[in-house]
Amino acid sequence: MDIIKMKINVANYDELVNLMLNCTKCKLHLSRRRVVPGEGPLNAKIMIIGEAPGEKEDEEGRPFVGAAGQLLTKLLNSVGIRREEVYITNVVKCRPPNNRDPEPDEIEACRPYLVTQILMIRPQIIVCLGRHSAREILTMAGYPEKSVSNISSIRGKVFSAKLGDLNVKVLPTYHPAAALYNPRLRSIIEEDLRKVKALLDKSGGGGGILDYLGS
Repeated sequence: MDIIKMKINVANYDELVNLMLNCTKCKLHLSRRRVVPGEGPLNAKIMIIGEAPGEKEDEEGRPFVGAAGQLLTKLLNSVGIRREEVYITNVVKCRPPNNRDPEPDEIEACRPYLVTQILMIRPQIIVCLGRHSAREILTMAGYPEKSVSNISSIRGKVFSAKLGDLNVKVLPTYHPAAALYNPRLRSIIEEDLRKVKALLDKSGGGGGILDYLGS
């Protein structure tokens, strides 16, 4: 998969967001209320990637603002990561009807947006929430799909990935929505996020487009 060729040539982040807001590349645009591009600092060291917006996100146009998002914020806080320091987005930017799984053509349609976000922000660590996110990012990095499709077997593991010209650590974990239905997963997600904090503390500086512009 040629990541660099997928990157959209835009002048700045606002132009990229505008493309997403006006996108009609797949059938999800027919049922969405609002596009959910993502939010957070453009020099974030941690990028969190979920699967797709839900009902609350579709209403507000912001990622992870429903019950799963509130739990994610609590779990981040519990390990010493402030949500305001993290860039959060999803594999697909529009809500699938009835919160069904995103379909392959929808993931493919959104892929250039996600690639461009990653290469623009240039995080040190990507946290994948759920199997769709983990499979998307790790197959982009060249891992065989069969080896990264089971979230239970890969969660908490740190993968070294090369996405285009970016070397980044990738850590998959369960989606916080799963922990709403299965509370025992909360401690597992928290344990995985502690690894993210440890990785960040170990690596020190870094960052993305804002650091570049300020240098």
